[in-house]
Amino acid sequence: MGRDHDHGAGLARAGQRHVGRLTAAFAIIFTFFIVEAIAGFVTNSLALLSDAAHMLTDVLGIGMALAAIQLASRFADRSESERSRHTFGLYRLEILAAFINALFLFGVAIWVLIEAAQRLTQEPEILGVQMLVVALLGLIANVVAFLLLREGSKESINVEGAYLEVLADTIGSVGVIVAAILLETLGWTWIDPVVGALIGIWILPRTWRLGRKAVRVLLQAAPDHIDVDALCADLSSISGVVDVHDLHVWTLTSEMDAASAHLVTADGVDSHSVLDQARERLASRHHITHGTFQIEPETHEGCHELTW
Repeated sequence: MGRDHDHGAGLARAGQRHVGRLTAAFAIIFTFFIVEAIAGFVTNSLALLSDAAHMLTDVLGIGMALAAIQLASRFADRSESERSRHTFGLYRLEILAAFINALFLFGVAIWVLIEAAQRLTQEPEILGVQMLVVALLGLIANVVAFLLLREGSKESINVEGAYLEVLADTIGSVGVIVAAILLETLGWTWIDPVVGALIGIWILPRTWRLGRKAVRVLLQAAPDHIDVDALCADLSSISGVVDVHDLHVWTLTSEMDAASAHLVTADGVDSHSVLDQARERLASRHHITHGTFQIEPETHEGCHELTW
């Protein structure tokens, strides 16, 4: 438990410095998401509604960053003598939230694309001036949130994720502004559904990556950046190790990878030395700081009797 405790404390210290800025950015983006969603319905602008949906990803992204920091702090504050039914802490809540976020955004993006296709065959009345005003205010809100998160993005992976979400949404706000100007000056009613569809298309690949990453973590798949064969080879090459089996590598939550393995050693080999070398190679070569190893003498029997 000590290693998890230390890792949680590290996350907490890195994140707590930026809670104030994250909270301010969350309040700004959430407030303007409500404004933009209502304005989208009032002005009948699909581009505004699409941008509001994109802004919702910022709200969820920043919210998850705040939740992860608070959970890490709570876990770090627990004394080592305490025991919990949540033996891995509550870090997976961040991944569950990301998965739900991805499902929701897929639905929103598909609805936007269908609505855009229907509107291209119609000429709905769109309030261009009001749309422009709201889009400009949305751009200002995104820029303020962008500036709030820029410094913290260099120190915390959670803050960096929220920062990138806001940066992407700023681009969406610029697209809505361009659409509003063209609509008002040239009367191009088709530009609104086209920009709305482009924002929907912009959301889809990012949503796919988010959902795929969340599913891989929930299925406890080995992280993409970990070469399991190379890891197995490194452990097998430790002096005195004759076999490696039951090797597992998984991700608990963002930036928290773990591994476990059974290391079979020749008779008479110092198990302390093998354990130290295994941990050192895991950390230095594969950047996994939490490793659980079972050291088994070569003459030990019964380990392979497990059938799953």
